[in-house]
This record gives sequence, C-alpha cells and structure tokens, in this order.
Amino acid sequence: MDMQTSFLDRLFESGLLIDTGIDGLYGRSGQFEDVIAAFERLIDTFGGADGAEAMRFPPGMNRAFFEKSGYMKSFPQLAGTVHSFCGSELDHVSLLQCMEVGEDWTKGQEATDIVLTPAACYPLYPTIAKRGNLPKTGGLFDLQSYCFRHEPSKDPARQQLFRMREYVCMGTELHVTDFRQRWMDRGVEMMKAVGLEVTIDVANDPFFGRAGKMLANNQRDQNLKFELLIPITSAANPTACMSFNYHQDAFGTKWGLNLEDGSVAHTACVGFGLERIALALFHHHGLDVKQWPASVRKALWG
Repeated sequence: MDMQTSFLDRLFESGLLIDTGIDGLYGRSGQFEDVIAAFERLIDTFGGADGAEAMRFPPGMNRAFFEKSGYMKSFPQLAGTVHSFCGSELDHVSLLQCMEVGEDWTKGQEATDIVLTPAACYPLYPTIAKRGNLPKTGGLFDLQSYCFRHEPSKDPARQQLFRMREYVCMGTELHVTDFRQRWMDRGVEMMKAVGLEVTIDVANDPFFGRAGKMLANNQRDQNLKFELLIPITSAANPTACMSFNYHQDAFGTKWGLNLEDGSVAHTACVGFGLERIALALFHHHGLDVKQWPASVRKALWG
C-alpha cells in the first residue's frame, strides 16, 4: 500500500494526475494524454492492417442491454448506474432542504435508462446482432471507451473511470482463438518496443460471492482468460495491462450472433488498459518523458 500511495503522491506532485478528492477518479495532464495517444498509435501500427471496423460508444450504455448481459449476476460490486431527479416542485424543495442541513439528498433519485459502461465491448454485441448474420469471414471491431468499475483504491493503477481500447473478433472457434494468440504475441512485442518487461499468465475475472469462486476456477481451468502483467506498484503483484479473453459461444448464444451458415458465433477480445500502460511507462522510465530512453521515444513518437 505504501508503494501505491507514494507513486500516487509523485504523480500528483508532478501534475501528471490531478487529485479530485475521490480515490480512483483523477484528472490527467496534457503530457499523460500525449503518452496515451502515442501508445494508441502504436496499437494502430500493430493492428491497423487487420481491417477492423472502428466504433466509439459513449461511457454510458442502454440499461436493458446491460441487464441482458448478465453483468449483475457476476460483478454486482463493480457496476455503476445513473440516477436522476424525477420529482415534483415539492420534492425539489425537500431535496434542497436535505442538502442545506447535510442530510442524504439522493434518496429521491430514480434510476435512468443509462448505466455506466463496464467494458468497451458491452454495447457492441447487441449492435452487431441487429445487423443479422455475420459474413463468412466473421467480424473484427476496434473499440475505445471510458469504463466504470466501482473499486475505490489508493493504487493509481486501479481507477474507477478509465479507458479501455479493445479489438473484438467474432467467427468460428479456430478463427477467434487464432486472433487471441496473435494478439498475445503482439502484446509482448509491443511492450518490448517500449522497454517494458512483461509476463503473460492465466487469469480469472473478479466474480462475486461463493458461486463466483466456481466460475473463476472454471475460467482458469479452461484457459479462457490470460493477462499481460507489468509491475507498477508491486513486483510481487504485477498489474494486468492487457487481457486476452475467449468467450466460447457465450455471447453468441446470449445475443443471437450467428455466422453465415446459421451456426452460433464464437467471440474473443483483447483489451488494453490505457491508463495502466501509461502508468507502467512512467513508473519504469521516469516521470519526465524527455528523459525516457531514445528507443522508447522512437517507438512512441517516431
């Protein structure tokens, strides 16, 4: 925890991150954003020739799609919903009175039709399902979005609102598992280009509760999730900066994603935690970008 706090303090002091008074909710400086933009261009260099269809969704998604996704079954502790005031003038008066005396003014708020996006790919599946059957070649999509996960922490690498860049592949089992392996190889190569030592390991999602332990074990046993790990605030517990996920036909079945011949599509995705990658670069190469090794600067800025 001390290493996490001291790195966070240094990021605040240098102005790279801006304290908002909420753990895991930070402003970013122009320099921090420039590093993320440069790394995204590197992603494009590696993935651009694949011909993915780019889509950009806002950080909020349709609540009905969110409910259908099953996210609340697995990760209720991470979800964020958007509530608004929907009352009368009288309700408004009592709301202001509550605020004035420091009482809870939020209890009259009602859930809207928007929830905060938990992962960049969540709005994609219903969108593609609406188009009908996928072509014979399947589908490949390039996404980037702010995402929300409710896990306040002093660890600067565990933010509540953060950006995720993703490629999602839809097709046959062989097609999507090949895609995943290709990106595991590329991930190692990309991080080597920017001077970061990494390991790749089998992983599981933070499923909730006792039933969640079984789901997590199952996910690991079947090698459905791998993570690319880089030490940021702890050498013993390195941070997942990329993840490589094979969903089998779970999303295909749930959303009615079918291939040209009518068979259910398999899906896989690769995700980049953009803030985490930027933090890994600052941690390993120093807080002043001008002092970074020439080879790293060349890989990022040419």
